[in-house]
Amino acid sequence: MAQSETVERILDAAEQLFAEKGFAETSLRLITSRAEVNLAAVNYHFGSKKALIQAVFSRFLGPFCLSLERELDNRQAHPEHKASLEELLELLVEQALVIKPRIGEDLSIFMRLLGLAFSQSQGHLRKYLDEVYGKVFRRYMLLVIEAAPRLPPLELFWRVHFMLGAAAFSMSGIKALRAMAETDYGVNTSLEQVMRQMVPFLAAGMRAESGLSDEVLINATLRPRLKSAPVPGKS
Repeated sequence: MAQSETVERILDAAEQLFAEKGFAETSLRLITSRAEVNLAAVNYHFGSKKALIQAVFSRFLGPFCLSLERELDNRQAHPEHKASLEELLELLVEQALVIKPRIGEDLSIFMRLLGLAFSQSQGHLRKYLDEVYGKVFRRYMLLVIEAAPRLPPLELFWRVHFMLGAAAFSMSGIKALRAMAETDYGVNTSLEQVMRQMVPFLAAGMRAESGLSDEVLINATLRPRLKSAPVPGKS
C-alpha cells in the first residue's frame, strides 16, 4: 500500500470515528482497526493522537483557508467596494461548496467535528487552529466587523459564536434535516440551497437589537482586551 493511501485511510477512519464517538472516546486501536493498518503506521505518519486530530481538521481547513485568503486578497485589491454582511457570509458558502470534505462530499462530518472542538476539552486543537489558520480568519472577521452594526466587543463575541453554533448544528445534521423537510413539505432542498438560506438569517442575527443589559456592557467595556478581531474558539 502506498504511503499516501495509508495516510488517507487513517484520516478517513479517524474523521468518521471522531465524529461518531468524540475525541476522547476514540482510541487509536479503534482507528487502526477501521483503517486496517497497524499502530506503527499511525505513529509513523502522525506521531500522536493529538497530531492526528489536527491533521483531520487540516485536510479540510488547509485548502479552504487558501481559497478564502485568495478571495480576501482580491477584495483588498478593490477597497472601493465595502462588502455587506450578506456578501461576506456568501463568501464562506462559496468556499465551502468548492472545497468539499473527502468523505461523503458534504459538510456534515466536518461540521460535527467543529462542534466537538468547542464542546469537548481540546485546548491543543483550538490553539493549533488559531496558530495555523487564525490569521486568515482574523482578516475575514475585520471585514465582518466593518460590515456589522457598531457592536461592543462582548456582544460581537457572542454573536459570532451564535452564528457558528447555528451553522454547526444545521450542517452537522443536514442529511436528517433535509429528509425531514422532504417528508413534511414534499420538497427536496439541496445542500447549497440550505446554506444560502442561512445567509439572511445569520445576517439578521448580527443586526438584531442587543440582548445584554447596559450594566453588563459597561462592565465589559471597563475590561478591554487587546484583540484585533474575535476568532471563534479563542478565549
